Amino acid sequence: MASTINSKPPIVWTIAGSDSGGGAGIQADLATFRDFGVHGCSVITAITAQNSFAVGYIEVPSHKALAAQINALDADMPAKAIKLGMLANATNVRCVAKYLADYRGFVACDPVMTASSGESLLDGEAGKYLREQLLPRADIITPNRHEAEALLNRKINSPDEIEIAAKDLVKLGARSALITGGHFEADRARCHDYWTDGVDGFWLSGPRIATIHTHGGGCSLASAIAAAVASGYALKDALVLAKMYVTAGLRNSRQMGGGPGPVLHAGWPENLADLPELSAQYPQQQARDPFADCGGELGLYPVMPSADWVEKLLPLGVSTIQLRVKNKSHDEIESEIIRAVSVSRQMKARLFINDYWQLAIKHGAYGVHLGQEDLDSADIEAIRRSGLRLGVSNHSYYELARAHALRPSYLALGPIFPTTTKVMKFADQGIFQLSRWCNLLKPDYTLCAIGGINLDRAPAVLATGVGSVAVVSAITEAPDYVEAVSVLRTMHGAISNK
Repeated sequence: MASTINSKPPIVWTIAGSDSGGGAGIQADLATFRDFGVHGCSVITAITAQNSFAVGYIEVPSHKALAAQINALDADMPAKAIKLGMLANATNVRCVAKYLADYRGFVACDPVMTASSGESLLDGEAGKYLREQLLPRADIITPNRHEAEALLNRKINSPDEIEIAAKDLVKLGARSALITGGHFEADRARCHDYWTDGVDGFWLSGPRIATIHTHGGGCSLASAIAAAVASGYALKDALVLAKMYVTAGLRNSRQMGGGPGPVLHAGWPENLADLPELSAQYPQQQARDPFADCGGELGLYPVMPSADWVEKLLPLGVSTIQLRVKNKSHDEIESEIIRAVSVSRQMKARLFINDYWQLAIKHGAYGVHLGQEDLDSADIEAIRRSGLRLGVSNHSYYELARAHALRPSYLALGPIFPTTTKVMKFADQGIFQLSRWCNLLKPDYTLCAIGGINLDRAPAVLATGVGSVAVVSAITEAPDYVEAVSVLRTMHGAISNK
């Protein structure tokens, strides 16, 4: 993930034009790199004389000057990721394409063709070479609607056509494409971006910010993606972070000269208002109603493998518990759920059933807990209509954005530490990442942390403000489970009383 203050940060290049007004191009890219904690290097493809009204003059350095910049950096400060912006002419495109032919790092291409004020920044021949030579080397291309139309030589008029256009950009050679929705007003209240790699695809949706101060938004988006990938985030997570970053920049943008101003570069994105909603289909304009809340913090949250454990723990003062039954027949699972629901009602406890949402509805459990893989198959609206609470597991920013679109009752965050209770495809996230997520999500969401949390680790986890730890082996493998529950409940009480 992002580097610490004492470690060597990842190096990210921007190959783009200079904006003398400071709002876009190289200047915006370097500001974005700084906010993401990476070291930015620059290869300048064009010098522009521009202000907030217009681009008055463009001078393109010689091929020799461009190649010298690339060679100097390559010899001493090779890039973990490269962001491509304004390339100006065919000579520049060919020069950059030649270097990228042997480059093995991540490449984000913002196909800058016109300035915000309308001036052309890429000649016609350069557009041809960009399609033929640069797209096949781009891990992601990030055009707005007008740029996508220019690349594909056709109009794009609907969400369905955006999905097709993004897939066609992949067919031209790009490994993936993100078509941004700022210039598409099918939904005047929301802004929808669409990403695909030709197989998988999803929409990222957020509020449409009512501002004319959008200068540098496209540059910052591609730069944020490159910086996040260089910092160790998966591409899908980088897309969510970049969307958040630009949304925050637009929300806080301001006028600097007499014309439209630039987006603001204000540090790591950590405002829930900027977290997009992620969905496989183009979202309906009406917002979903949130699931019922849990009435406060979950507190100690044991995740137990049997109704026997539920019956043993609830009399000890546990008020929230999850039944996670594995490797049993359907009839055996249903019997376990019936017993657990019965005792939880007697003890007035919040019982969540893991996975088996139909049985949770049938037998009147308090709630259901789903993993991300279950969100595709579960009938989310049936769960919502039943009045059950919903908890969702989350391991990344991509998954948080996906869960955020459903507005669940609580979010489980992890794995915080390595765990042996199940095979995980995600690395442990650690206390630092948990703190970031808590800063982002609270107080709007009830949270719990899960994964490798024992009695020794629980105090540091609770100190992040997460409010609840979910535990398995800390109880089931404890020498004295009664004592373990007592200690963990005391820890939660100490944190809640501060």
